Amino acid sequence: MNNISLFETYNLGGLELKNRIVMAPMTRSRAANEGNVATALQAEYYAQRATAGLIVTEGTFISKDAVGVPNVPGIYSNAQVAGWKLTTDAVHEKGGKIFAQLWHTGAYSHPDHHDGKAPLAPSAYNPNVEVFTATGFKQSETARAMTLEDIRQTVTDFIQGAVNAFEAGFDGVELHGANGYLLQQFFSKNSNFRTDEYGGSPENRARILFDILDGLKQVVDMSRVGVRLNPSLNGIMGITVDDETVVTYDYILSRLNGYGLAYVHLIEPFTDVTGNKDAIQEIAKHFRKIYTGTIIINRAFTKATATQVLNDGDADLVSFGVPFIANPDLVERYKTDAPLNAPDQQTFYTPGEKGYTDYAALTN
Repeated sequence: MNNISLFETYNLGGLELKNRIVMAPMTRSRAANEGNVATALQAEYYAQRATAGLIVTEGTFISKDAVGVPNVPGIYSNAQVAGWKLTTDAVHEKGGKIFAQLWHTGAYSHPDHHDGKAPLAPSAYNPNVEVFTATGFKQSETARAMTLEDIRQTVTDFIQGAVNAFEAGFDGVELHGANGYLLQQFFSKNSNFRTDEYGGSPENRARILFDILDGLKQVVDMSRVGVRLNPSLNGIMGITVDDETVVTYDYILSRLNGYGLAYVHLIEPFTDVTGNKDAIQEIAKHFRKIYTGTIIINRAFTKATATQVLNDGDADLVSFGVPFIANPDLVERYKTDAPLNAPDQQTFYTPGEKGYTDYAALTN
């Protein structure tokens, strides 16, 4: 039995983390301005939480084509890069480390976000979900199947997004390959019906991820690149586990061993998959046997369960989402076993400071 504490330091490929607690990426929709630029408000929010060993930002859009949610800060314009620099400076001033999550929503979008055109996706499929738009929730529509040129452009956009992130002062980047968005839409047979080199076999469906990583190798330090995956996503965005889910993700994780990444950020099942023979029941435990690098695990952990997964040897770091919304000083609260603030779900995605930067910290 190990004796690992959440509060121990961790060497992340040469980046010294002051503890093993990671702030998970969470969309907050606070960049309600012309150009969707991160502002001093985002800088304050992340700096308040800089005691985390590592912060992973909300998904930041890599291009206009990537947009699927309003008021989310992007990372494809000069103004957006400059805006994010406020955040990285503020976090670093507090002694924190911060990665930018690079995001493309694919079919989870709406023509309202694309001047009336259908969003891009691996194939012409409809995730059949409610999509948040500037005028409220609307039913998703059938996406446009990406051409090979669209795919090449998207790969380029991810690579440029990473370059922009480093220019903005981020310590690294995380590719969002989870939760039913574009990259996972490529991985899944339920959303990828292509018959070319990006469809059919598990290797072909995963090709876009490795195209991005191969491009990144030419321009950035791969020890500062992470990948987020949700292998047992089931019944969300029209994606379900299937008879090739396990072999697909085993292939992806095995091949990721060759890239010298900062980490893979895995998510335990969102929904109950007990008894589902196509689903991986225990994500961290399964992939610890396959992936040899750093594993971050996520999904409704508490201080106790997070400590347990570290000491079981199934993960190296644990990420927390919602607790960080209401508790800017979550690390200190866990360290002292102080009670947690309750989050206000009504303000998760609303504009302004309320429910964002106004949660109370412990008083000294």
